[in-house]
Amino acid sequence: MAAMNLSFFIKGLIFGLSIAAPVGPIGILCIRRSLAGGWQAGLLTGMGAATADAVYGCMAAFGLAGVTGVLVGQQLWIQLIGGLFLCWLGLRILLSHGTTPAAAKAPGSTAGYLSALLLTLTNPMTILSFAAVFAGMGLGLNSAGPTTAAWLVAGVFSGSMAWWVILASISGRLRDGISSAVMGWINRISGLVLTAFGLVAIAGRLRIGNFIN
Repeated sequence: MAAMNLSFFIKGLIFGLSIAAPVGPIGILCIRRSLAGGWQAGLLTGMGAATADAVYGCMAAFGLAGVTGVLVGQQLWIQLIGGLFLCWLGLRILLSHGTTPAAAKAPGSTAGYLSALLLTLTNPMTILSFAAVFAGMGLGLNSAGPTTAAWLVAGVFSGSMAWWVILASISGRLRDGISSAVMGWINRISGLVLTAFGLVAIAGRLRIGNFIN
């Protein structure tokens, strides 16, 4: 049993790392916040994303079909809210002044964590990805007990966190050599990219909504 639990933990670790590694809005936020406020600020952003991954992982692993169905059914509105939130974050960063990283302000620990948590949770289709992968591991057939499912979810969280630790640490080490001018360009580029992500999400949701109606 211990060997099987370890096997599921390792599988979850690999899966968690694979879903966190592709650079997206959270990755950009993590890098920008690490440069502005140090690696701790970036790490808290990553922790929010890893927590959301673990939440969705729990829903898939423990067979919470009712909750999953509600979230997927409301994905249009949830992702629309996420797109608007991304636009707000992007514009806020875009309009921030290009101060040196030492003087720049990053979101507080609670704000940084919660913003990443909420942004990651606004993609309920992630649950379906978890459900498909977990079913391939045998969890979809209810052949694995809650202990095995817990080990798998712990692996997902650990793998996701491992990536955020690496990204925040590398970005944080670069912050001392960044000038005010460079920080200004970082704010502009990251703000524009985040706003673009948000607009794409909003446009996609509106097209789907019009098609459904």
